[in-house]
Amino acid sequence: MKVYKQCLWGLGVASCLQLASCSSTKPQKTDQTMTTEQQDVAHASADVHSYAKPAEAVARHLDLDIAVNFEDKTLGGSATYQIENLTQAKQIVFDTRGLNIEKVYLDGTQAEATFRLGDNDKFLGQPLIVEIKPETKTLTIQYKTSPNAAALQWLNPQQTAGKKYPFLFTQSQAILARTWIPIQDSPGIRITYNAKVKVPKELLAVMSADNPQQKNNTGEYTFSMKQPIPSYLMALSVGDLVFRPIGAQTGIYAEPATIDAAVYEFAEMDKMLVAAEKLYGKYRWERYDLLVLPPSFPFGGMENPRLTFVTPTVLAKDRSLTSLIAHELAHSWSGNLVTNATWNDFWLNEGFTVYFERRIMEELYGEEYADMLNVLGYQDLQNTIAEKGADSEDTRLKLDLEGRDPDEGLTDIAYEKGNAFLQNIERAVGRERFDQFVNKYFQTFAFKSTNTDLFLNFLRSELIKDDEQLAEKIDIEGWVYSPGLPENHVKPTSSRFARVEEAYTSWKNGKPASELNTKDWSSHEWLHFIRMLPEQMTPKQMAELDKAFNFTNSGNSEVLAAWFLHAIRNNYTTADQAMETFLTNVGRRKFLLPIYKALNATPEGKKKALAIYAKARPNYHAVSTVTLDELLK
Repeated sequence: MKVYKQCLWGLGVASCLQLASCSSTKPQKTDQTMTTEQQDVAHASADVHSYAKPAEAVARHLDLDIAVNFEDKTLGGSATYQIENLTQAKQIVFDTRGLNIEKVYLDGTQAEATFRLGDNDKFLGQPLIVEIKPETKTLTIQYKTSPNAAALQWLNPQQTAGKKYPFLFTQSQAILARTWIPIQDSPGIRITYNAKVKVPKELLAVMSADNPQQKNNTGEYTFSMKQPIPSYLMALSVGDLVFRPIGAQTGIYAEPATIDAAVYEFAEMDKMLVAAEKLYGKYRWERYDLLVLPPSFPFGGMENPRLTFVTPTVLAKDRSLTSLIAHELAHSWSGNLVTNATWNDFWLNEGFTVYFERRIMEELYGEEYADMLNVLGYQDLQNTIAEKGADSEDTRLKLDLEGRDPDEGLTDIAYEKGNAFLQNIERAVGRERFDQFVNKYFQTFAFKSTNTDLFLNFLRSELIKDDEQLAEKIDIEGWVYSPGLPENHVKPTSSRFARVEEAYTSWKNGKPASELNTKDWSSHEWLHFIRMLPEQMTPKQMAELDKAFNFTNSGNSEVLAAWFLHAIRNNYTTADQAMETFLTNVGRRKFLLPIYKALNATPEGKKKALAIYAKARPNYHAVSTVTLDELLK
């Protein structure tokens, strides 16, 4: 077994990221004994996706004061930071991208500070370098965003559910916070914040903080986030929003036209919160609310603390896609509470969250239900490995994304391979012992950042210890540092999917689709059935399936997206209009990319893709268009 070793020494702090198996006899300081200041040195200073130098001077608290201007699609105002100068540094560095930095003031005075913007990088933007004094405690940055800031999605009334008012939402992950706030934009740096936001009087503003539950007459709102969070969890949304409570700690924000459907769909949020706390301890963020966004939101959900942003594509009218809410809730522990220090360690956020999500769903709906989710996730993982290549370095859990957009690491490797690794550890030590380990992990690193090596150090000291047989079963080398999957990985199975497979075999052997026993199938069973269908089918087979199961007109986005892939491959033009409507109205990248890729595979399909994309692109967030522009160029 290879030993991966990476020790950083500097400023008198032994910030060692060495694995427990390293042979050094020198005592190592771990996060359990580090101060917050020392952890910043250990974690954030090595972030290749940030210009900030937190080992020298770091921001601790933000007071944000901004106005939202829908006419020119900009935010403008000031960001005031309380800073800590750890080394008597003469400069502090922030991340920016496309921002107009107007003035900078130090310590509340009106005397302007000297600042400059460094060279521009395609992904990282520009460093904002501010001259400070050793005694500087605060600084204020006066700035304005660009109308095309990548984090900001400005929607006209026609792009909303109500069709009456405009809408704004942000998406800061991974490194887009710097496009709407000058900030030290690294997941290894945590800040608390207060905010004042001015919006049109007919709209409500909400943030990843404590939130108002109804509009006021002034359009001025104040916010406070007392727990320290990383920059990618900074979030703002403004629109014609109403609030409905679900439980004492939970509720939903949505447009009036959407709120009733959302309340029905997410009625079990409180049960999910109870199940999560039963597994891994007290929820540490006070409230857990959801904001249902317009369809252009590029992700299924975004785990902004206290206010998860969620896509309306999960409003399936049968509560069949609510595992996504369990996933975002789980992030309140894995990601928000304990955060990956860099984007090379993204699997620590998502692998733990997928594992936790499945445990919540098992607690609520039983083992058979969770088994279906594991099988579908494994299928997604296999597809990603096949697409990237079994030997690709990007199929390792520990990534190397230097010089690249960290969005390239947001794949099923982090989610599903990370989950499979944790399930492998659970099998090796037993669920009870593994749960104790995870609870201690969350408690030890609460409101801190960690990375792959620190996690593995913790794993070795708390679970593996000196047990060589257990170490071999867990196989850190095979899971974390090797591409693909270890040969001895366990393929998940599902008894409910076995019955789906029987139905599929019957159809394949000639039984009419209308006579298959599909009663009470969930969307997961339907998705499994569609994924089993052969790539090449006759027009008669496509029409028969569609007539029997009405796939083309399904109200379930997961089912629709999977069916459209077959429609494209088999030139089933009956689905063309439904597909165009779907692509024009839905901005979720998970659905868009496979469909556009399938269309792009043939000259005729590419013509169709370009025609649809020309209409649909204004409805998509930059997170989606940056990928699709490259695909369809």
